[in-house]
Amino acid sequence: MKTDLSAVRKSYDKHALTSDLLPSGPAELLVRWFNEAREVNPDEFNAMCLSTVGADGLPDARMVLAKDIEEESIHFYTNYCSNKAVQMEQNPAVALTFFWPELERQVRVQGRVEKVPGAVSDAYFASRPRESQIGAWSSDQSRPLPPGTSLEARAEEVAKRFADVETITRPPHWGGYAVRMDVVEFWQGRPSRLHHRWRYERAASGWTLRALQP
Repeated sequence: MKTDLSAVRKSYDKHALTSDLLPSGPAELLVRWFNEAREVNPDEFNAMCLSTVGADGLPDARMVLAKDIEEESIHFYTNYCSNKAVQMEQNPAVALTFFWPELERQVRVQGRVEKVPGAVSDAYFASRPRESQIGAWSSDQSRPLPPGTSLEARAEEVAKRFADVETITRPPHWGGYAVRMDVVEFWQGRPSRLHHRWRYERAASGWTLRALQP
C-alpha cells in the first residue's frame, strides 16, 4: 500500500521574522509567540513535543503541555514513574518542539531538565481540577493495565478515598520538570520556502544569535 503525498503543497505567507523583531534573548520572543498562538487557538497553543533518549539509545517523543515559562526555563508536569521520567533521569538532555500551523511557526528547544521544587509542584497540583487530581492518583502511567481492571474503576476508588477530604494532596510520584533553554530556534514560514530561521545559543556572556538558511 502506498500513499503519494508529493503533490501536497502550502504557501507560507502570513508573517515574517526579521532581525528588527528579535530581542536579546529567546524567552521574550517565545512568550510573545505563545500569546499570539493563544489568540488563534486557545485550547492547544501550549502543546509541545517532548523528545528524550532511552537507555537503549533510541529517541522517544510524545506530546505534553507547557505550563509555565520562567527564568528561561519551560515547565511541565507528569508522573515521576512514567517512561519519559525514567529516561530523563538517565539522560537529562531533552528537546521540545512547538508547532503553530495557524501562524506558520515552529520553535525548537534543546536543554537539560530537572525537577522543580516540591512547593512549585504542590502549588500547581492544587490549581488542577479535582478530577485531574484524582486521575494523577489513579494511573500508574506507562505501566501495563492489568487484565480485568479499568482506569475508571480505579478513579472511582480514589474518589471514594478522598470523598471527605477537601484538599487532595499531591501524589509523591507526580510533579513538575523545568527544561533550561540552552538552544532555541525560531522558524517562521515564508513564501517560496525561503523561511526565516533564527538560532539562539546560550553563552557565558548571554546569548548568541545567528540566522540559518532554510
